Amino acid sequence: MIQKIASFFFYNSSRDYLRDFVIRAAKSLPEDAMVLDAGAGDCIYKEHFKAVHYESADFLQVDKPYAEVTHVCDLANIPVEDDRYDLVLFTQVMEHLPDPLKVLKELRRVLKPKGKLWLSAPFNYEEHEQPYDFYRYTQFGFAHLLKKGGFAVEELDWLEGYYGTVAYQMKSIAINLPVSPANYSGIFFKIFGPLMALIMKSISMILAYFYAKADRGFKYKKSGYCKNYCLIATPIEK
Repeated sequence: MIQKIASFFFYNSSRDYLRDFVIRAAKSLPEDAMVLDAGAGDCIYKEHFKAVHYESADFLQVDKPYAEVTHVCDLANIPVEDDRYDLVLFTQVMEHLPDPLKVLKELRRVLKPKGKLWLSAPFNYEEHEQPYDFYRYTQFGFAHLLKKGGFAVEELDWLEGYYGTVAYQMKSIAINLPVSPANYSGIFFKIFGPLMALIMKSISMILAYFYAKADRGFKYKKSGYCKNYCLIATPIEK
């Protein structure tokens, strides 16, 4: 019951946008295409690539559930030949790489000359999968690294809109704002701090749901900042 309530109030529009992004990638491929899911984790997107040849790669070092992957390896050293894949899916992985440029160059190596890299990574997101969390990226950081890695950016956009970012911040308040008096100093704040925190947590839970749903209805990008970027890039001719 608690999980159902939490999933209702903490609806995450980013997951739906990311699924849409992956489905779009899958639909762009001919039936005989070769795909690498780089940093695949539990391979949740494998189902979308049933019509093509799907392979996955991950180093399996984080304490979390993994699926059976094709290549257990460092993404900077994937044990396949050059020009193997028509598409590399690289979602929510770059922040976890100590040397992202080295990995981008390796993905460039395994992509066919006319292949495509479909990538997403966070700009505004809390640390996760510690200690393997190293960077956050602006759109200009992406463009800089991809060019150095041998790619030309074809398309770069916010994954979700600003309402999705607001929803994420409201969710963070609802989860993390402390209610114990021990977290406040002074008699006034020890009394009223927890009360205000409880009020804020309740309001934030409702707002998190509202803005996440609003984000799916309208992807607002005129101001504010995104939670994640997504992009499509192609190899630059050697």
